[in-house]
Amino acid sequence: MSFSIRFLSIVAFSLLSILSSVSKAEEKDYLLSPLPESWQLEQQYYQTLPCDDAWWNTFNDPVLNELIRRSVANNYNMASALKRIEMASKEIGIARAGYFPSISIAGSWTKQQDSGKMYDIPTAPIKSSYFNLGASMNWEIDVFGRVYSNVKEKKAAYNVARADYDAVMVSLCASVATAYMQLRTYEEQLKVALQHIKSQEYVCKITEARYHADLGNMLDVTQARVVLYETESTLPTIEANVRTAKNSLALLVGEYPGAIDALLDSESGLPQYQQTIDIGVPAELLRRRPDIVEAEMTLAEYAAAVGVSKKDFLPTLSLTGDIGTTTHRGRDLFSKNSLTYSIAPQLSWTVFEGLSRNYALSEAKLQLESAIDQYNLTVMTAVEEVDNALVSYASLLNAITLQERVVEESKKSLDLSFELYRSGLTMFTNVMDSQISWLTNQNTLTQMQGEALAALVTIYKSLGGGWKSFQN
Repeated sequence: MSFSIRFLSIVAFSLLSILSSVSKAEEKDYLLSPLPESWQLEQQYYQTLPCDDAWWNTFNDPVLNELIRRSVANNYNMASALKRIEMASKEIGIARAGYFPSISIAGSWTKQQDSGKMYDIPTAPIKSSYFNLGASMNWEIDVFGRVYSNVKEKKAAYNVARADYDAVMVSLCASVATAYMQLRTYEEQLKVALQHIKSQEYVCKITEARYHADLGNMLDVTQARVVLYETESTLPTIEANVRTAKNSLALLVGEYPGAIDALLDSESGLPQYQQTIDIGVPAELLRRRPDIVEAEMTLAEYAAAVGVSKKDFLPTLSLTGDIGTTTHRGRDLFSKNSLTYSIAPQLSWTVFEGLSRNYALSEAKLQLESAIDQYNLTVMTAVEEVDNALVSYASLLNAITLQERVVEESKKSLDLSFELYRSGLTMFTNVMDSQISWLTNQNTLTQMQGEALAALVTIYKSLGGGWKSFQN
């Protein structure tokens, strides 16, 4: 007996030591990676835009606005993210249910007979029949905050789901905008090809007229036709690209191919690619990028999980109660003498469980440290993405300015060479080279303009966009 008392004393002392170390443990000083005070790109063509405006409105394109509106309403990824928010909300409700008692009601009728041959002296069988009606209650009183910590963890998980919804919206809207810009780029390339075909057909007619007037030769005619046919041969590929881009947009919008053709057939051309952007300072990313918000909320969730693990070391206080009535005859169920009840407060404390709770707490702390590392990485990646996007956009604007000069001079070169050819002062090969050069350079300019639009979308995406956060 004395050994048992001594053993229990040692176990209790050890348990109190563990609780003391848990409650007073020195927390690691987790420092977030410092953010730079400014961006590397310091050009001064940026202005502040209202952060609660939809960034795609800056393109002033009604078709794009409608596509994004439909995509947010119809896209299945958005619907799934919304369902995850609703499920996380229900999890909070389940956790909050721990604050309240659980009550059950049961009723039964029992008829039984006990054998009379069970004892040394045989007796007659014992028969009985009775009705039973009662209610039972079990209530964990949250004295030590276990239920509270569990609710806190579920709330953090809910915030993660909300941030995930915003992240899905960021990705979806950027994908729709990028696909739309690509479509308009293909359509612009198709316009360029058709314009050059008309010009090249005119040149073919001139070479044929000169040939029939004995002022030229058949070589000039065939060379002019080669240029024309090569340009015409690009049309099927460009048209296929246009169709593919429309199908991609339809998928993002959540509609079948062809359903948005009427909307896309408007002659809107390429949107404006030169814009001013609110880049702010790096610290603003913490308030704008959903992936950073999600990483922060995940961090809070793991921190709450550590709290839940610590609460597992503490006792559990519960109250169990039963009240009912038992009687042989049904009409006596509610009589005074048939009442039965019991009340049993219980304080339970797991003294030893193979150190599993220590391991669970250590695992929760490691998950928290991993979440902190992931948060730091997310912030640093965000800063890098914005810097890269800004540099790419600025370089594309400079390249477009230079390419516009190239296209202008290519057109002048074609006009001059063609006039010299008509005057018989130069060979047709100069005209042919100028035609090819002008078409190539104009296609390059169109491609650059499309890339600038895509880079602009990338900047808005890297900045976290400008839309309002989801409101539950």
